[in-house]
Amino acid sequence: MKMEDNSVHTLPAQQQAQQPGVETAMHPPPQSSMAQYAGSGRLEGKVAIVTGGDSGIGKAVAIAFAKEGANVLIVYLNEHSDANDTKDKIEAAGKTCLLFPGDVGDENTCKLVVTQAMSRLGRVDILVNNAGEQHPQSSIEEITEEQLTRTFRSNIYSMFFMTKAVMPYLKSGACIINTTSITAYRGSPQLLDYSASKGAIVAFTRSLSKALVQRGIRVNAVAPGPVWTPLIPSTFDAEKVEKFGSDVPMKRPGQPDEIAPCYVFLASDLSSYMSGQVLHPNGGEVVNG
Repeated sequence: MKMEDNSVHTLPAQQQAQQPGVETAMHPPPQSSMAQYAGSGRLEGKVAIVTGGDSGIGKAVAIAFAKEGANVLIVYLNEHSDANDTKDKIEAAGKTCLLFPGDVGDENTCKLVVTQAMSRLGRVDILVNNAGEQHPQSSIEEITEEQLTRTFRSNIYSMFFMTKAVMPYLKSGACIINTTSITAYRGSPQLLDYSASKGAIVAFTRSLSKALVQRGIRVNAVAPGPVWTPLIPSTFDAEKVEKFGSDVPMKRPGQPDEIAPCYVFLASDLSSYMSGQVLHPNGGEVVNG
């Protein structure tokens, strides 16, 4: 007798061959263009650097910042078509968008990013450390030294490198926003190194906020739950993608457009009395952190 499958299927089964993945190969495509978002000038005249800004959450954040009045420099690995689509949407909002392909796990790359931002845009007011990667393994025995180093270099070393590079140019009123994850709070048995790196980001955010508070620079983070981005089909097999996000109270993955307003809030004066904090757009899961 065949058992009935009562699991929730939230997406069509699909998979991409390599990270970080591309939006154009996803079906349905993520909602990341902030099409319904109307800005109100909360970031007028500011300049933001967004790592991993070509697609997914980073793309939605970059477009939302532009709609709020900011010029944006996007750092991405090699997804040129996605990056150019983001650039088009930012320019349609009447703002400047610079594209910088490169690996933020390399400190020299991060220095060059900031140099370009200063030479082309004249200032930096907001740094969004958002780039990251993940590689599921069935047990800790399967995590090689190479994978461990790669995960931490992309997910947390990059934040140290970008922050170090931009610090000489940040003035009072500037802010840094780091992307951590729900896995930092609830854990993930198949993403041990990824979860550990995201936990490090929480500690980094809290410590950096204390280090910079007297300089008038706020540091906060966002810990998304399951969100439909190119990282998902390029990380998991088709069966897991099909059920992605079904384990949260809302029984579905979030969309990048639903996450980006958290970053706008943290980048603007609306959050002027917040530093060292983490916002949790995660589909209703209570994490007490």
